[in-house]
Amino acid sequence: MTETPDLDPEDRKIVTLARSARARNGVPEGAAVRDETGRTYVAGTVALDSLKLSALRTAVAMAVASGAKSLEAAAVVTEAESASDEDRAAVRDLGGPETPVLVAGPDGTVRATVSAG
Repeated sequence: MTETPDLDPEDRKIVTLARSARARNGVPEGAAVRDETGRTYVAGTVALDSLKLSALRTAVAMAVASGAKSLEAAAVVTEAESASDEDRAAVRDLGGPETPVLVAGPDGTVRATVSAG
């Protein structure tokens, strides 16, 4: 992974987890979120005939299903330049508008940090 200067170790962890999920599952995106207790939830893109979810929305859904009450941060590893509006909305719904969303390229370099709001 290419180092991103000044990245908090906990944020680096969720980027690494998201990158690993993408590579392990051979999916277009990997994502990870960290809840208010520091627990992490990791997911890849879901592409079934009857269900299509981005990696970030899947990670948020896993956090909600596991009882998370809020999010501290989110990360997505993708070829895209930014997180989609729908992905940011899912993070905002659980974490609030100020929740940071780290957008990293496939090599793990964070290209942007945007707010969920």
